[in-house]
This record gives sequence, structure tokens and C-alpha cells, in this order.
Amino acid sequence: MTYVMSDIHGCYDKYMNMLSKINFSCDDTLYILGDVVDRGNGGMKVILDAAARENVITLKGNHDHEAYVFLKNLTMPIDDPRACEFASVFRMWLSDGGNPTYESFIKLCDSEKETVLSYLNSLPVFEEIVICGRKYFLAHTVPEREKMLDFDRCRISDFIIGEPEYDKTYFEDTVIVTGHTPTELIDKSRAGKIWSKNNHIAVDCGAVFGNPLGCICLESGEEFYAD
Repeated sequence: MTYVMSDIHGCYDKYMNMLSKINFSCDDTLYILGDVVDRGNGGMKVILDAAARENVITLKGNHDHEAYVFLKNLTMPIDDPRACEFASVFRMWLSDGGNPTYESFIKLCDSEKETVLSYLNSLPVFEEIVICGRKYFLAHTVPEREKMLDFDRCRISDFIIGEPEYDKTYFEDTVIVTGHTPTELIDKSRAGKIWSKNNHIAVDCGAVFGNPLGCICLESGEEFYAD
């Protein structure tokens, strides 16, 4: 079976509970649509677990991108011309949820640090798959419809910080699946639940904000929630 979740944000216990709830096995595939790290304190554990599983495919979210940039530059010399600017934006990252990621990362052994940095650097920004004859476009987020339809105009940033138009159907023959925006901000009646409309499925249920972690099976459409 093929499962999709997003925005774990360091909620390691919810992540492990979800794997147990869906009876995740080597015959299944799990797509994590970005933002594995920041805000919660279990991001490193999630990365190390996902990196050890060949059937877990993680896409890049904005928090994953930022974490990689800052963590790989922790040893920047103080006399480097970029050091002052780096220190300023590094503090901004810490205050925007990066502190738990930083605190956890520096406690890792060297081989674990290498695994984390290599994994974060390797993340693709989108995947196109076909399940039961139906096309799916998976990404952390997508840009507005007009830009998405002119795909050559899209940049990497469009799939990690883009602002989808949830009220519009982008494609008749393809279902877009994203995270990034907690579903309660799309539709208050779907707070803590997966949202689906207009050939778009949004799976960020706001796990790090006290809601369950959501996951959907693409073959059956069944939704799963883990606290």
C-alpha cells in the first residue's frame, strides 16, 4: 500500500504510533511531504528512522531546507565574511522552531550527523506517481494554479513555500497532495483532519500544534490519525 503524511515536525512518538497503526511493512511505501524537523524535539529520530528505511521517501519542506543550510554551516569560521549575516539569520531560525533541531543535532555522534546532513541534502521537492491508474503529484506545497500550469516557470521554492489556491482545480486527471498548511487554515471544519476537494488532498493536520498526525492510503482513500 502507498501512504502519505506530512509535517511531522519532530513529533517522533506520533510518527512511530502511525507506523504501527497502518501496520507499515517492507511491502508498503510511505511518502513524507516535508517538514520532518523543527518545533518538536524528535526530528533527528524521525530522520534517522526514515533514512534507514528504503521504502520511506521524504520530500523537502521549507523547514528541512533551512535546517540543512544552518546545520551544515555550524562550523563556519568567525572571520568568514558571511559569519555576521549567518549569525543573524541563524538566530531567526532558532526562534522559528529550529532550536529543538539544533539542540538534538549537536548531541549526535559524527556518523549520525553525517547521515542527517546527507539525508536532508538529498530530498527531492516533488514526486509524480500513478496508483491504481490515477495520477498523483506529491509535494510539500505548490504555487498558484496559473504558475503550476506553466510548469517551466516553476522554481524549487514554489514547492517548499508556495501558496496553493485550494479553491481551484489545477488538473482534471491528476490529484495534488500537499502538506505545509494546517488543514484548519483551509477549512475550519477540518481542523485536525485531512482535507480533500478540487482534486487536492491536504494532509498537514497540525500534529505539532496538538492535533493528531494524519496519514492517507492512496489505494483505498482511508484516513488514519495518530496521537
